[in-house]
Amino acid sequence: MRKRRISDIGPGTAARDGARSKVVRDALGIGVATGTYGLSFGALATSAGLSLSQTCALSLLMFTGASQFAFVGVVAAGGAPLAGAATAALLGTRNALYGLHLSPLLRVRGVKRLGGAHLVIDESAAMSLNAASRPLSRLGFWTAGLAVFACWNLATLLGALGAHLLSDPAVFGLDVVAPAAFVALMAPRLRSGEAWRAAVLGAGVALVLLPVTPAGVPVLLAALAVTGLAAWSVRGERRPSGRQAGGHPHGAAAEEDR
Repeated sequence: MRKRRISDIGPGTAARDGARSKVVRDALGIGVATGTYGLSFGALATSAGLSLSQTCALSLLMFTGASQFAFVGVVAAGGAPLAGAATAALLGTRNALYGLHLSPLLRVRGVKRLGGAHLVIDESAAMSLNAASRPLSRLGFWTAGLAVFACWNLATLLGALGAHLLSDPAVFGLDVVAPAAFVALMAPRLRSGEAWRAAVLGAGVALVLLPVTPAGVPVLLAALAVTGLAAWSVRGERRPSGRQAGGHPHGAAAEEDR
């Protein structure tokens, strides 16, 4: 096999390498920023009465920050662990919606599929969208998922050990790190009227339901509302295109994935 020389590397190769590097840098940055929020969780979980091993097990096995905080919040308020688990499960159902998008994108089977499912979180799903091609989307998903997993679990351990120093998540402003990181990921996607309509609809539904529904319900119903809007938009686009002759509807996507 002929070795690739430096002269063989054209502008296209350099552009692809640059795009991959940018995705990795962004994903690692998100991992560090979001993982820092785990300090608050470790401290709060320990303060709520969980042991060090129980706190770390939640981050390792549950690994979905909002659900973990919901569980700890119920327990800290004197609620039964079963009620906390139900609240956490309800809040985590949004990951199933992410899975509908990620399953055909990742195309994984067996044990790797289980590992991929465990990494389906807000940040990894967002990184899979914030890319120009399918290979870059897959790279963003795996890099962000693994980075957040490593940083989150390390921060959970450190937060639990230093619970007396970080008993209040607002001490260092850590309570806003994860939402801010997610907004930063979504901002580049808001380049069209359709994207803005989806964002406003989702935010509006969540804000209206937040004071009157249990934890998890506003996020779930907001996601369902946006999904309905997307389905309605796609249906409207397909009607005129179905009357046109020639062309394959998935030609561009198939070409992109080669």
